Amino acid sequence: MIHNLISISRSCGRIALSFTLVAIPVSAALATSKPHIIAFGKWTSVQWFPEAGPGVADDKPLTLKVRPLLVDARVKEFTLGQAHDVTDRLFVVRRAFRVNDSLPPESTTPPHWQWQRGGWLLVDRVTGRISPINLPDFDVVYSDVSWYRDYAAYCGVSDDGKQIYAVVAQINRRKPVVKWLIGEAKFSAETQQGQIPDSACRLPDWQRSPARVTFEANPSTKRTYVIRGHAVDLLTEEEEDEEAAK
Repeated sequence: MIHNLISISRSCGRIALSFTLVAIPVSAALATSKPHIIAFGKWTSVQWFPEAGPGVADDKPLTLKVRPLLVDARVKEFTLGQAHDVTDRLFVVRRAFRVNDSLPPESTTPPHWQWQRGGWLLVDRVTGRISPINLPDFDVVYSDVSWYRDYAAYCGVSDDGKQIYAVVAQINRRKPVVKWLIGEAKFSAETQQGQIPDSACRLPDWQRSPARVTFEANPSTKRTYVIRGHAVDLLTEEEEDEEAAK
């Protein structure tokens, strides 16, 4: 009889252990499926010192408005400008951050923090994941992005700062959909204190049906591109006139 009781006890132990092992992944699955709360905080005005460049004095701060991006009530990033909804799950927003501007002899003093404009971030409302977006030739001072769906249209600046490109980039694609050399970079030398430096060109203009974007650095450099997935067609002046007449 004692032998039977021991066998029953061992069987019950194995059953209890199996239930425990099954319960662990179920609870883990419930934890991972918990929805995240994505929100923005209040706007705050900060001082921004752009990198020294044409028409920008490095000793005169400009004013930026930034706000925190919160995931589950925790500050994950600081952002500037308005967000753009790509889908009902994903949106993009531009990043702002602080950098330590202290020189080596000043290492014993508290950090000298300075605000800077950054690139663009892709935010997933379901997972709470925030990831940077690669925008070729994007310049944090002179590039102003116009979004349509998952396409970003802007005027990029070459690494040496001497050339301007019309660029259309698509999220999750390394190579740009459009990259057209507009010409030499000629930035305004009349930037006033408290004003944001000029963009390399006018903000590109999007239209739908079909999706197309127009770049215009000046009247002689106006071009319209029709975007069909990864394929691109340059719209001629005759075709533009026909579209306008419809």
